[in-house]
Amino acid sequence: METLETVLTRRSVGRLTEPAPDDGELLALVEAAMTAPDHGRLLPWRLITLRGEERAELGRTFAARAGDDHLARERAAAKPLRAPLLIAIVFSPVAHRTVPRWEQLASTVAAIHTLTLLLHDRGYASIWRTGSLTRDTGVRTLLRLDPGEQLLGWLYTGTAVAAPPPRRLPDPRARIRTLSQIEVPHLQVEACC
Repeated sequence: METLETVLTRRSVGRLTEPAPDDGELLALVEAAMTAPDHGRLLPWRLITLRGEERAELGRTFAARAGDDHLARERAAAKPLRAPLLIAIVFSPVAHRTVPRWEQLASTVAAIHTLTLLLHDRGYASIWRTGSLTRDTGVRTLLRLDPGEQLLGWLYTGTAVAAPPPRRLPDPRARIRTLSQIEVPHLQVEACC
């Protein structure tokens, strides 16, 4: 697949089934994703894979947070089973004198987006899911997160059940300007003295 075609055709896909990349293939894709921009080469992230029974264990943790409603608990427990592979995305910022936290977060997001493109290029599909459970104490405990780490969500990964519809892209000219096209803001100067 050409790079431009990969970028233009990648879509978040919510309905996923087998196959998903095996551990060896995923390792190769993560290695390639590590080429994403990363000032200081800090790699301020790590990934936790969940397959098979591990997904069900996460689902039980979700269900325990869903309250007393039986149907809500069943729905919560089923969420991690919607893909054969879940990849927990853990932001692990590094104390650094010149690379601020926001820049490390940007690097993490760039690496994960690169991974989604690589997965798509190999014929897989994914969707990055987030939500309040990323901040849940029980979920953090299950995933063994350190106090300074932040769970950014899960990359649900597998093969698309059906091809997603084509994306209608907005006009890129609305998002780019030359410096000379930008109006200078009118500054109001208060009278002094």
